[in-house]
Amino acid sequence: MIEAVPDRLDGSPRQLRRFWSDEFKATAVEQACQPGVNVSAIARQIGILPSQLYRWRRELSGSDELGQAAATVDPQSVVSDPVVEIIIGNIVVRVGRHVDEAHMQRVIRAVRSA
Repeated sequence: MIEAVPDRLDGSPRQLRRFWSDEFKATAVEQACQPGVNVSAIARQIGILPSQLYRWRRELSGSDELGQAAATVDPQSVVSDPVVEIIIGNIVVRVGRHVDEAHMQRVIRAVRSA
């Protein structure tokens, strides 16, 4: 017999709401606006959903904070993430450094079985 016990009450929030400072948001948006950066990878690094980071970017796009953040980034100093290309038959899988190894293995298995 299997018994399922809920972790939380039905209808209760999944987690407590988190509040981020304006400085944290500006720093995250600054990182996400750099050329060649994967916004989803940045969001995973700081522990938020990519949609949240896109929303912050949209909200800050009308303010001076984003303009100041973009002005402080020197395009010559930005180094793009290294990408590894894995060729399986006629399919190319490109993997950045932020990809989890287990996820990469699942993708490779899926490509091989297709």
